[in-house]
Amino acid sequence: MSLILAVITLGVYNQVARNGFLNVDDNDYLIDNQHVHAGLTLATVKWAFTTHHADNWHPLTWLSHAIDWELFGRNAGGHHYVSVLFHALNAILLFFLLESATGFAWRSFFVAAFFAIHPANVESVAWAAERKNVLSMMFFLLAMIAYNWYARQPSSRRYAMVALLFALGLMAKPQIITLPFVLLLWDYWPLKRFGSQKNDCAESDFSPAPFWRLVLEKVPLFLLSAADAVVTMFAQHRAVHYGESNYALPDRFANALVSYARYVGHALWPVHLSPAYPHPGNTIPHWQVWAAATLLLLITAMVVTSRKRYFLVGWLWFLGILVPMIGVIQVGDQAMADRYAYIPFIGIFWIVVWSAAELGSGWKVSPRWVAVPAALALVALSLVTARQVSYWHDSETLWKYALSVAPERNFMAHSYLAGILTQENKHEEAIKEYLAAEQAHEYPLEQIVYFADYELRHNHVEDAIKQAQMVVAGCKDPTALEVAFRVLGIANTQLSKPTEAKQNYQNALKINPQDPYALMGMGLLAYRAQDYPTAVDFFSRTAAVDPSDFDYLLLANALQQAGRDGDARVAYAQAEHASANWSEAVKKAHWFLTN
Repeated sequence: MSLILAVITLGVYNQVARNGFLNVDDNDYLIDNQHVHAGLTLATVKWAFTTHHADNWHPLTWLSHAIDWELFGRNAGGHHYVSVLFHALNAILLFFLLESATGFAWRSFFVAAFFAIHPANVESVAWAAERKNVLSMMFFLLAMIAYNWYARQPSSRRYAMVALLFALGLMAKPQIITLPFVLLLWDYWPLKRFGSQKNDCAESDFSPAPFWRLVLEKVPLFLLSAADAVVTMFAQHRAVHYGESNYALPDRFANALVSYARYVGHALWPVHLSPAYPHPGNTIPHWQVWAAATLLLLITAMVVTSRKRYFLVGWLWFLGILVPMIGVIQVGDQAMADRYAYIPFIGIFWIVVWSAAELGSGWKVSPRWVAVPAALALVALSLVTARQVSYWHDSETLWKYALSVAPERNFMAHSYLAGILTQENKHEEAIKEYLAAEQAHEYPLEQIVYFADYELRHNHVEDAIKQAQMVVAGCKDPTALEVAFRVLGIANTQLSKPTEAKQNYQNALKINPQDPYALMGMGLLAYRAQDYPTAVDFFSRTAAVDPSDFDYLLLANALQQAGRDGDARVAYAQAEHASANWSEAVKKAHWFLTN
């Protein structure tokens, strides 16, 4: 059965090897990340465990990307296929977990199969930057398998294995922070460890205990969850602050209710899935909130009255694991995301599979006939999933697809589509998308600064200055201010205002002394003023932060002008070693130094 799971997973996702990187997060995580490019070195390991880059602390994810970069470089297909392999492994581990705990092989197989090929999981598998999802899931499942082993014969050694695997999972992504609660559900069913259930499972392989003892048993795991929650909140403090300041608490609760209902719909009828579900703010109609609340209450009532343990545990699994991602504490602009359902949907899958199996048994239908509609459902899901994978082929395809399924107020898709059109030099089309994004969403100053950066890159200098000055006047976010001062510095340099540009760069460097653009700007100002020793100093600092061929060429030219020919030769050699396109780098450096 494990082989079948692996084959169908790899078959459905095989085309992902032809997909490229995307213009959302893949830049931060892979394409432009010099630490990842260095491969698995001691420096990379140290950075991975100490950085909050990308507003997250997930060292194992960074190390996973570093290993992949060492193996595949810019070949996106290699990165994607490793994620597919992790996903296939997760399906096999899920099958093994359920089968070993329940004793039902075919039911466990179908739950794992639905997980393996459900279209909602495409986002977690086909997006390179979401490696953290499939990696943390692997450790989550391994921790639960270890817990089964522990529950059969409790010992400190076995418990330590559970805690270690949980800690490793948290170091991949904090989405598994609810594991201690999940294990309490697992104790109730299928392990039936609650003391009152001894008579229900006299021949159970799992050691029963009173409820209070089962809770006490999880305290070290709760402490791990609490520690990771603190680290995560610290890492995401800017994003959390941004979300809380823009969406009122009642709006976040309303969105959470509607999102829960939408997740149920996506689990059972996975069509019109999108990589971007913009947050509706206070625009959700009241009837939708009441309808969603009514649906959730009806399902909960049905769960309670059914007295089926798998029904209760599956439903609470779905509701509970989604809690950290449901948006009550808002991080970012999304209302919901398919990647958040990667683990929670398992609860719905086993409700459906176990209910179908018990219904067939009650009606005295042969299990073979029950398996027929399940197999047909798997075939249908496979076709939908394969189609969904094709939408993740490249950024332009993805965001045009997103706008085709959710065109209203989808400022996120418009913005990202504008970004990729800009990279493809389709500037007129890009401007239309940016305008559509602005019409769909009143952007906060923290994001307007990136519009200023866009205007500058396309020689709309006055517009860039106007927007950057708005940010400087009204924004307190340090990252946005750093970018705004940098934009003003470059704009004033282009307008031949070196004094103003120098002040702008200095302001950016006060916020971030390692801003490579501000350092380079200061170096260029010094170079053009023929202050070559100062230019050498700034270009050296630039190359230390961003060791690219272009930065080393700037440094080499400044060293040569300063009369340090030996050091200049070393810098040229470093530039050649780092270069993938030498002639382009030389042309670019010459332009910057002479214009």
